[in-house]
Amino acid sequence: MSVTVAVARPQNKVPGTLALGLSRIGYETRLYFRSPDTLLFTFFFPFIMLGIFTAAFSSSGNIGANPDGTGGVSVGTYYLPGMLAAGMLLSGVQNLAVDIAGEKSDGTLKRLGGTPLSPLSYFLGKIGQVFVTAILQAGLLLLVARLVLDIALPTEPEKWATFAWVFVFGVITSAFLGIALSAVPRSGRSATAVVAPVVLVLQFISGVYLQFTTLPEWMQNLASIFPLKWMAQGMRSVFLPESFAAAEQSGTWDLPWVAGALGIWLVLGLVLSRVTFRWIRRDA
Repeated sequence: MSVTVAVARPQNKVPGTLALGLSRIGYETRLYFRSPDTLLFTFFFPFIMLGIFTAAFSSSGNIGANPDGTGGVSVGTYYLPGMLAAGMLLSGVQNLAVDIAGEKSDGTLKRLGGTPLSPLSYFLGKIGQVFVTAILQAGLLLLVARLVLDIALPTEPEKWATFAWVFVFGVITSAFLGIALSAVPRSGRSATAVVAPVVLVLQFISGVYLQFTTLPEWMQNLASIFPLKWMAQGMRSVFLPESFAAAEQSGTWDLPWVAGALGIWLVLGLVLSRVTFRWIRRDA
């Protein structure tokens, strides 16, 4: 008489983890668009700032124009790259840092920690939401720039290839840094007060609102430590004429340095987000 012994095989958890993460992208995206505060201060903020700068400074003529007034680019064209970079930072860092801190504070993460949802699935849902909203934001911003503000967009395929990799690197990096930064606020109530000033200061010193080379050298060097400066520089290489590269800190677009800096911050953000993430605060 033969006996058949059933041997239990280890289950592959990756498909389940991936499926859970992908299923959360739609859920997280719906929550994002149901929050008026989030929409105003992350999604529509670059639109508002681009409109303000274009309306306020267009009367002074083109930026980088010749002495006779010819050449240069319009104010809207000059500020568009910075607004795209700021949108990436807001969608990732500010949005996720405030959102996750709030979920820790109200007990949402504690409840999720008692479910089969793994941190990886949770990360996939959050990062996927950032990607979806960042793509929508960038697409609408370019549409508004072209149709409403009459800003000329690049036609060269290589320019759009650069846009694509700077955008992908920037969004992923911002998302990981947002997850990591969410560990800093002590509560959901204090999250905006902690995160928003950091994001705002980075925008001012990174060439988003001010011409980068007009800043003091020490401030330029400080900004070069952080990813937003490189995101804005990469976007300027896409939307501004080659002659504007001379106005950068090194006199060139330095795209290899842009890729290297964003790559370093992406890895650092990944490590920090995984090390600092907890379903509940350690001091809770």
